[in-house]
Amino acid sequence: MKRTPTAEEREREAKKLRLLEELEDTWLPYLTPKDDEFYQQWQLKYPKLILREAASIPEELHKEVQEAFLTLHKHGCLFRDLVRIQGKDLLTPVSRILIGNPGCTYKYLNTRLFTVPWPVKGSDAKYHEAEVAAACQTFLKLNDYLQVETIQALEELAAKEKANIDAVPVCIGPDFPRVGMGSSFDGQDEIDMKNRAAYNVTLLNFMDPPKMPYLKEEPYFGMGKMAVSWHHDENLVDRSAVAVYSYSCEGTVCSVKKQPHDLNATHQHCVLAGLPPRFSSTHRVAECSTGTLDYILQRCQLALQNIRDEADNGEVSLKSLEPVVLKHGEEIHNEVEFEWLRQFWFQGTRYKRCTDWWCQPMTQLEELWKKMEGLTNALLREVRREGTPVEQRNEILTAILATLTARQNLRREWHARCQSRIARTLPADQKPECRPYWEKDDPSMPLPFDLTDIISELRGLLLEAKP
Repeated sequence: MKRTPTAEEREREAKKLRLLEELEDTWLPYLTPKDDEFYQQWQLKYPKLILREAASIPEELHKEVQEAFLTLHKHGCLFRDLVRIQGKDLLTPVSRILIGNPGCTYKYLNTRLFTVPWPVKGSDAKYHEAEVAAACQTFLKLNDYLQVETIQALEELAAKEKANIDAVPVCIGPDFPRVGMGSSFDGQDEIDMKNRAAYNVTLLNFMDPPKMPYLKEEPYFGMGKMAVSWHHDENLVDRSAVAVYSYSCEGTVCSVKKQPHDLNATHQHCVLAGLPPRFSSTHRVAECSTGTLDYILQRCQLALQNIRDEADNGEVSLKSLEPVVLKHGEEIHNEVEFEWLRQFWFQGTRYKRCTDWWCQPMTQLEELWKKMEGLTNALLREVRREGTPVEQRNEILTAILATLTARQNLRREWHARCQSRIARTLPADQKPECRPYWEKDDPSMPLPFDLTDIISELRGLLLEAKP
């Protein structure tokens, strides 16, 4: 079953097509560093986009980071993601891995990536290889460095703005003077800057353009092949900064770019392929209010609070039959199944190349989800019970039918995605797994995988009650 594009997606695609039609065989003009106006426009229009040349960064840090990139590549820890764009599954041209705070996730293009945890204080993360552990430690060190650098850059920008001076120079070398916070800052300013630079994940990217014949041409400016098409970064905290460490494998070319998130909100960007193989580490403040392990575990416990008793055979009874309570429980049921379990197993067992950190949490989530299947079964028993008042039955059916229908549709979609031609081309440990999945009449499951008959039955009960 194909997902219907949203109104926003349709409008964005229509604008793109209109622009391409207007351009016909011409290109939009653009500036490069060779143009006289380039730096003037950079400082005038994009003062918060800051570039630090390689020489401004400690040589020891360069060496550690570049070795860490190569280590992760050697151990096969970077993967092309099978993402969903306008109802189609596509493999990303660039290979990636998400490293960050334990239990964090980052979602883009309908795909939830799960962090390989960096070893923060109190972490019990275990890694497949000692070299992988060392690499994750290095990216935590880089993250700490970039966080300090970003806060200092934000201070400089704020000081310039408050002093009514032109924006800070965009190309900052090793001898650039620091501007202290001074008396013009208050405590809230300092907290705000720290929050905007509180990087909790880094998305590592690797590309080798000569080995990527499938890359598309940049369509508007004629700039050549693109490794990543025009896009906004998704799932970031509003107005947060992004810091990017780039490393070209030929020579020692390196740069660090930092940008506050309002640039991402108003502009799109693409990544041109170029020629040499290269890595990047893109440090972000991921919007994790609904994207951490702690969050989804709390949601599961909230849903399971409606269990009154559990019999020896696993059947449960419900505390409340209030439609709003039942609807909320079924929505959480869908959330844990489609935003967590199926997202994780759609990526196969690839995370085990780096760490087994997510194995226990996913087992726990699956057990909690299975209890929710029991909740749904108990709800259906109440709906079918002869003594249930017609009005109450109708209120319950009206509350839950859309959620159960969405569950059925999504199960079909995820099952089809796992069987798709492109999914079958992936290496064994990256092949999508349709999980949870069970055959009809599985004695360990209270309900069937396919809910078609149940939904038909419930719709029939709802129609019978109408005059």
